[in-house]
Amino acid sequence: MSIRLAHQTLLAIAFFGLACCLPAKEQSRSDLFQGVMEHSDDEMSRYRYLLTTLPQLSREDKAVALQFLAATENELGLYSEAVRDFPLRSQPMQRVDVPRASDWEAVDAVDAIVKLAGERRIVMVNEAHHDAHTRILTLALLPKLRAAGFNYFAAEALDGQDTDLSSRGFPVARSGSEYLHEPIYGDILREAIRLGFKIVPYETVGHAGQQREDGQAKNLYERVFAKDPEARLFVHAGYAHIDKARGRLGPVTPMAERLQQLTGIPPLSIDQTDIREDEPVSELDAATRAESEYITSNSLLSARATTRQLLGTPSQKTYQHPNLDIYEQILSHFHLDKPFVLRNRSSGAIWSARPKAYDVSVILPIGNNRMSSYAQGPVNLRLGDRRFAIMPPASAGERPKWLTLDGTRKPVPVSTQPCRSSIPCLVEAHYADEPDNAIAADRYVFVQDRQQNVLYLRPGRFRIRYVDADGHMLGELQTEVSD
Repeated sequence: MSIRLAHQTLLAIAFFGLACCLPAKEQSRSDLFQGVMEHSDDEMSRYRYLLTTLPQLSREDKAVALQFLAATENELGLYSEAVRDFPLRSQPMQRVDVPRASDWEAVDAVDAIVKLAGERRIVMVNEAHHDAHTRILTLALLPKLRAAGFNYFAAEALDGQDTDLSSRGFPVARSGSEYLHEPIYGDILREAIRLGFKIVPYETVGHAGQQREDGQAKNLYERVFAKDPEARLFVHAGYAHIDKARGRLGPVTPMAERLQQLTGIPPLSIDQTDIREDEPVSELDAATRAESEYITSNSLLSARATTRQLLGTPSQKTYQHPNLDIYEQILSHFHLDKPFVLRNRSSGAIWSARPKAYDVSVILPIGNNRMSSYAQGPVNLRLGDRRFAIMPPASAGERPKWLTLDGTRKPVPVSTQPCRSSIPCLVEAHYADEPDNAIAADRYVFVQDRQQNVLYLRPGRFRIRYVDADGHMLGELQTEVSD
């Protein structure tokens, strides 16, 4: 196994924490991991592998495969589908006093964080790896923090092998882990390079648990503060790596706490994953009904139901997850159509659900308001010489509006016509001056023929490519998006 493949496998295990604790035959789980990693560099190939492998897996391994599928869907621009297909939940919080509108107000998260960053030397923001909605905050913060004097940007998805990244100006498929293949992540790095940040890879290779946290902190210290004692560092990490106290990682001391010990600098830690829309309202009723109506004919639905049961969420009527309940309560009292934080009306303090672990809780608005309906039954997708029943597109195929990136990107119509009835069909837009192996500006997968949708693109010139499930290009066209 190559260093890169071992690194990717470790990232997958670290991301999919459930995979480490579900009972299953070790060889079966190992085969699944190996199969996924053999398709790690090609999302469409990995998508096909997972869809065709799911029906053959055990009950527990289906749940693990669904985690991989959700991450792959996210990389392919199927954002609502990714959140639907794996309702990943944070560790439940108990005895959290939900802020009341009489005492707190919702304010723009970017403005509040920039103000808090003031004299800080380290700012950390986390993400849920299968939900690109948790990446738009970092993208919006980059120019503000650069203007405030931050000069280093560290991204967990980078592996350090791409030494030409900064001089090239954009990431390519082999610049880091699979997370980086998702278009918003690609734009984060483009923007950081354009703004003049020094780009810092800090992920460890071949380690997990405490060794991984220690290695990440050590890399950040040695690559930033040991060389530049006056540095100001912005870190984009996953989940509880940004915590400044033990808890969400069990007995493991998180990376942020270890970095503070090494540098003596307390980071400003921003959480987006604890209180989020992990079970979309637009999906819950429709998907639950579909599970009961045609679950036996659909391996994806069967896997989804299994995952919900293994996570302790059998149905909407019999279970309320504490974190989701807090999210719903907050949205019922506070309304903002962009990432927001809660500020105390009297003291001006910013609310944190776990103040010992992180400084700020960022609340994202609902990702997609379009309700789903699966009354038509499953989509029968032909892959090779067989058909596989999969769930129809989430939210009736409508992509989330947050993809406009606060109006900086415009919807560009695309259809299946250039796919020539070869379904599934990937349509992706590349900046005209970047090669095909650059991370796409946006992408989407059609799973039904004779359909239309949109890509969200910035003003400029683009090359739109259509690719089949085997990676063969079906067509290409040029387009220009006006201001």
